Amino acid sequence: MYTIKDNKEKTIIINKSKFISQSYFVNSVSDAQNIINNIKDKYKDATHVCYAYIIDNNVKYSDDREPNNTAGLPIYNVLEKNTLNHVLVIVIRYFGGIKLGAGGLTRAYSNSATLVINDNITELIPGYKVEIKLDYDTIKEVEYILKNENIISKQFNEDITIILEISDDNINIIKEKLNHYIKSFNIISNYYIRK
Repeated sequence: MYTIKDNKEKTIIINKSKFISQSYFVNSVSDAQNIINNIKDKYKDATHVCYAYIIDNNVKYSDDREPNNTAGLPIYNVLEKNTLNHVLVIVIRYFGGIKLGAGGLTRAYSNSATLVINDNITELIPGYKVEIKLDYDTIKEVEYILKNENIISKQFNEDITIILEISDDNINIIKEKLNHYIKSFNIISNYYIRK
């Protein structure tokens, strides 16, 4: 299974229409919907905001008033062809005054989606989102153990709380290494991690 390495943005102009394509790694449908809503709000003046996402068995695409299946479906087809998961691609269009026709629109949206994922694909591995709590006096040891893990956030209150991603392969190893230095180790949720 594959996903994108980084969230990216690319722009192409086709017959005076501007197509801004954006790719996002998403862990849930609500993450995807929040991004879509934010983009629609940010680009209120755009003619169309079309998108497609694949998140496990959840698939959705939208033509946003473009002719039926000329925008969302071509974006989705690019994601499916590249066996991508946990990916949202949005293509924002500013109409340039020249109609592209159904075939032209399909190619434009397909090319926009391809452009934003090109050279940006990586393996997707199962893992967990984990919360650990620790005292201030063990932070150096804990940070050393976690140096190769992706830390999402750190909060410094009475205790230190660290939220991080750990791969399925590493979870027991990391938990064992942290055992003497932390107060608690809680799995928040199953999580997919970019390799």
